[in-house]
Amino acid sequence: MIMNEPYQKPDQNRPIIYQIKLGVHLDEQWSEWFEDLTVTYDEHDDTLLTGPVFDQSALIGLLIKVHDLSLPLISVNPIGSTST
Repeated sequence: MIMNEPYQKPDQNRPIIYQIKLGVHLDEQWSEWFEDLTVTYDEHDDTLLTGPVFDQSALIGLLIKVHDLSLPLISVNPIGSTST
C-alpha cells in the first residue's frame, strides 16, 4: 500500500514550483508565452515547462493556454516551493 504525504496548505507568500509536461517539442521561444516558466525537454523530447506559480488561478490560466493551443497535456506536478 502506498501512503501519500498529508496535505499541507501552501504558504500564500511563496509560489509553488510546477512542472507541466506536454507531449510535443516546443521551441524555447515559447517561454515568453508561458511567462516565467523554463522550457526544457525530457528523454522522449517532450516539453517540460517548469517554474513558479503563485496561486491556483495562475495555474488554471497556464492550463487554459495549453488547451487553447491544442497542446497535448501529459501531466501537471507540483515539485516544490520557493521564497518570493
